[in-house]
Amino acid sequence: MSESDDLFIREDPIFANKELLEINHLPDEGRIVGRDEEISQLANAVNPAIFGQSPSNILIYGKTGTGKSLCAKYVSQRLIRTADEEGVTAGFAYVDCAQDSTETQAVQTIASALNDRESTEIKIPDRGISTATYYKRLWSILDARLDVALIILDEIDKLDSDDILMQLSRAGEAGKIEDCKIGVIGISNKIKYKDRMDERVKSSLCEREFVFPPYDATQLRAIMDARSDAFREGVLDESVVPRAAALAAKEHGDARKAIDILRYAGEIAQSNDEGTVREEYVVQARERAETDRFRELIRGSTPHSRHVLQALTVLSLDETDEEAFRTTRVFDVYQQICRQEGADPLSLRRVRDLLKEHAFLDIIEQSRHSGGSADGSYTEHQLLEDPHVVKRVLAETVES
Repeated sequence: MSESDDLFIREDPIFANKELLEINHLPDEGRIVGRDEEISQLANAVNPAIFGQSPSNILIYGKTGTGKSLCAKYVSQRLIRTADEEGVTAGFAYVDCAQDSTETQAVQTIASALNDRESTEIKIPDRGISTATYYKRLWSILDARLDVALIILDEIDKLDSDDILMQLSRAGEAGKIEDCKIGVIGISNKIKYKDRMDERVKSSLCEREFVFPPYDATQLRAIMDARSDAFREGVLDESVVPRAAALAAKEHGDARKAIDILRYAGEIAQSNDEGTVREEYVVQARERAETDRFRELIRGSTPHSRHVLQALTVLSLDETDEEAFRTTRVFDVYQQICRQEGADPLSLRRVRDLLKEHAFLDIIEQSRHSGGSADGSYTEHQLLEDPHVVKRVLAETVES
């Protein structure tokens, strides 16, 4: 290729502002669709903060892609602006507990987000100091800089302990901070997450609870219409958004997946050198979105965790009349896979634990059954993902 040849596309023929379709993009107020009531409820719960008083601690539940994180971040940003107008200094920190799952990682992230080293002269290193020291520096930062702090713990169920919840929810009561009030917003996809909490944490953290329902087709269409200016004018066929909304509503009501489908459809048109995003690309995009989402779910999983999942996938593909399988059947196929891979199989008890972990991630569903006096009770496991998608992603994982 000569130097004069264009290696890169100088002007994107499909996308005008692709950022509007990115997962991490926080849209403007006018682009948040179908969550007016939830936003109002959250604002009401934290409203005392604009007067420098303690906001309520909140737990938000709901399936992935129902706007939980989006609304929590939006309300927090609005709170900061409104509090400033009232002469109150507020701030918020966001922690992705799937990434920062240990107490030390989480408190370091919070302290870094709320710190202003120029004014506090406090350094928050990435590592190298104890958890207790991170806490001491966090308390100093809060009292030095803020009247109120909101701390969002997203995917709170991924934390490896409740210790940070205890520290944050009782910091004022324990005399760790004197001038700053803390409000914690916990977000979880697991409606039963609260049942796992330490009773002392539960009593102080669960002041207000909200459940975000899945979006319906009308809301999903409005969400995608609000972001359609991510594309250049005229490139979207009229049927693309309605089809993507209908698919998403029928399967999951997940706005994040719906937006992914829209973005992938544009990328498929782009890779095909098409000037139009057509309806046929929506179905292809849906398959790609499901594959990418599942790949993200099992990213970082252990070989044996994947072997267990592969065993359930083999059964799901081979047994056309059955959808759910007993633990012992999964274990038998798992042992065969281990022999094929030259790996020593884990115990049945450990395989049960791995199946529970997959259930917790909503990759599979578990159900308990009673077989009567002859059979006793047993657990059945069913894939929630398309087994063909699971098989493809597991194969790619092995190859990589």
